[in-house]
Amino acid sequence: MTYQDVRYRRDGAVAHLQLHRPEALNAWTPRLGTELLEACRAASADPTVRAVLVTGAGRAFCSGADVKSAREVTADGQPDVSTRLREIYNPIIQTIRSAPKPFVAAVHGACAGIGVSLALACDLVLLAEDAYLLCAFVRIGLMPDGGLTAFLVDRVGLARAAQLAMLGERLPAATALDWGLVNAVHPAGELGEAAQALAARLAAAPTVAIGNMKRAFTTAAQARLAEQLELEATLQQEHAGTRDFAEGRAAFIEKRSARFEGS
Repeated sequence: MTYQDVRYRRDGAVAHLQLHRPEALNAWTPRLGTELLEACRAASADPTVRAVLVTGAGRAFCSGADVKSAREVTADGQPDVSTRLREIYNPIIQTIRSAPKPFVAAVHGACAGIGVSLALACDLVLLAEDAYLLCAFVRIGLMPDGGLTAFLVDRVGLARAAQLAMLGERLPAATALDWGLVNAVHPAGELGEAAQALAARLAAAPTVAIGNMKRAFTTAAQARLAEQLELEATLQQEHAGTRDFAEGRAAFIEKRSARFEGS
């Protein structure tokens, strides 16, 4: 399969899926999202694929959604911040969670916004020592989405989830491991080899058993994920007409501190 912003290849029973907008730190656009959704669905449906490894090209895993990407407008003239979630981004998360095979995320550098959602949707998450997680939606007057509200509360509890989302501060790799948010941390130069070895090990495991474990875990921990994704999209759209969102987006683009008014 040939895409512009995603690289997809198969090495034996492992599918390698790479976000590939390195010049933009792999920030998501509708095109990248659409290609990623197609690639995830293809890997999930391919019987010769028994494990999937998700990585990012260049200096970062993913810097989140591309804030500079032009937004669609709703019928009432407000920025549309929910349609992409419902039609592209949320289906990616649901495809990964419902896939009958394991997904592994290998994260280096920045992992922010929807990039964190993507990583935590995977079954096992490896970080490089230089990696950090950043849920900085609050900096542009928005809330976490892509299932992140569910993943964070499930993995680290309400207090730490609120800390990450409401303060929007970087979470270093070592702290993410200590909190139980990820599975392992490796020296930056060793992450790729470690991730490939882990994916190969999973690909050699009993696939049906692994898939059923995943299904049972998802049911136990995220039985209402679809409802949560829809709630996030609905709540996210409520921010579209706020002055804080307009100010946050402008401040991000202009690389200055935002001046929020609380409305």
